[in-house]
Amino acid sequence: MANLRTGVLALENGAVFRGLPFGHKTTVTGEAVFNTGMTGYQELLTDPSSSGHILTMTTPEIGNYGVNPDDEESASPKITGLIVRELSPVASNWRSQQSLEDYLTEHKVPGLQEIDTRSVTKILRDHGAMKACISTEDISDEEAVERARSGSQLSEIDYVSQVTCSESYRWDPSGEESRPFSVVGTNLKRLPTVDTRFEIVAFDFGARRSLFRNLRNSGFDITVVPANASFEQVKELNPDGIFLSNGPGDPAVIQDIHKTVAKLLEEFPVLGVSLGHQVIAHALGAESFKLKFGHRGTNIPVRNLETDLVSITTQNHGFAVDPKSLEKAGAMVTEINLNDETVEGLRHKTLPVFGVQYHPTTTPGPQETDPVFIAFHKLIERRKAGKI
Repeated sequence: MANLRTGVLALENGAVFRGLPFGHKTTVTGEAVFNTGMTGYQELLTDPSSSGHILTMTTPEIGNYGVNPDDEESASPKITGLIVRELSPVASNWRSQQSLEDYLTEHKVPGLQEIDTRSVTKILRDHGAMKACISTEDISDEEAVERARSGSQLSEIDYVSQVTCSESYRWDPSGEESRPFSVVGTNLKRLPTVDTRFEIVAFDFGARRSLFRNLRNSGFDITVVPANASFEQVKELNPDGIFLSNGPGDPAVIQDIHKTVAKLLEEFPVLGVSLGHQVIAHALGAESFKLKFGHRGTNIPVRNLETDLVSITTQNHGFAVDPKSLEKAGAMVTEINLNDETVEGLRHKTLPVFGVQYHPTTTPGPQETDPVFIAFHKLIERRKAGKI
């Protein structure tokens, strides 16, 4: 197959990998990262937090169960390119409606297979995430490396403005789209809809649909607003609480959002997830920093410092909150990553405000983090009862 390896992945450090192209025929640049999840490639590709990434999957075979619209986290793939060891020639699943290759071709995303993904991952683990070029066209190694080096840094781009909704809307007011289900044979059995008690405003920084579904199933009616919604616009909606979603990029870039959230923290109970968690930190006056190679996978252990319980979580981010600056901002660390002891949870010492770095009860992934939404529900309940 050597003569068919016309596709190329080039990293800014000069490393070059040749492979078999699939998907869209193009040449693009982005940030090379890796993800350790063994399932859920479709959710990962369509997660807005993946914007700008040339994604390497560490699992050897990808695409074996195809894709279907019910599992999308947004309307289309958000990655820049996909790198796999082997693209499954068969998509076998009773829910599958399309092969992964056809899906990427339709949405104009390039991919490479027959790449030594272990070597790519080791380079990124040792040297950190870096700028890269992926090409499914016939370009030279030298040109690919030059394009990688001339690409933009992730911290230079405001990806949130590219993926947020354009206007406010109500998320699934009937509850039908968010209804929980169980699988019986080859059928989905829908469970009863969940009654709602509280109205919240959810900022869409690039939210995963599964987060909104799980919020709805935790007893919240949700009005989704764009990332640039003003304090006055949100206050006019008179919500019981504020939810700050996940999203892509460097939290330090979106400073106007920090100012809006800083005002909201004084008025409402607030929960932030992933980027939303980092936005809370910045709004309080704390800082964040870029991780060497990020936390991306469905198997990341987190320890709660208050209960000493460990949860296995889903994560997809490249930045973390600085714990020393958090203490100065009047907040405390509530959870840590067991792999590198970075901040995974925070809570303000006096305000009804908290955040988590991971994605609670997301799909695919573990279902051990329901307490996050339960805690948000109880926080609002106590606030409305005048107890905080």
